Amino acid sequence: VAPSEQTHAAVVERTLVLMQEVGQAPILVKREVQGFILNRLQGALLNEALRLFRDGYVSAEDLDKTVKHGLGLRWSFMGPFETIDLNAPAGVVDYAGRYGPLYRDVDTQRSAANPWEPETLERLAQERREILSEAQLAERQAWRDRRLMALMAHQRQHA
Repeated sequence: VAPSEQTHAAVVERTLVLMQEVGQAPILVKREVQGFILNRLQGALLNEALRLFRDGYVSAEDLDKTVKHGLGLRWSFMGPFETIDLNAPAGVVDYAGRYGPLYRDVDTQRSAANPWEPETLERLAQERREILSEAQLAERQAWRDRRLMALMAHQRQHA
């Protein structure tokens, strides 16, 4: 929920409650930001994924495996902050002391070049079509939607 400065607090609260009542997990965006929250996080991951793929560090299939069997597993039931809080004996500050310098170094090494270049995207599409033909896309999209619904049901049951 992303209210404007003119949105009455009661409207915001009612919207949050209504979304929860219909099975959603709403968040409150405290101030407007381009792309909102989910798209910015997804964009950061996609930008880095495209850079790693473009620069020849990993295939499309192996990058998908990394997220599916790594980040995706934990992030399906915990967010990134809860994850790092639990990944060091003394929590977030301990984690930052151990791994913060590495992540800062990696961040400074990122290329500013646009990872969404047509050549990169064409190569990515070619690798993806070797894994999943264009004729199979609709079937796989339906499979994805069923899996998402099942995961959401599981999360509601075990929250």
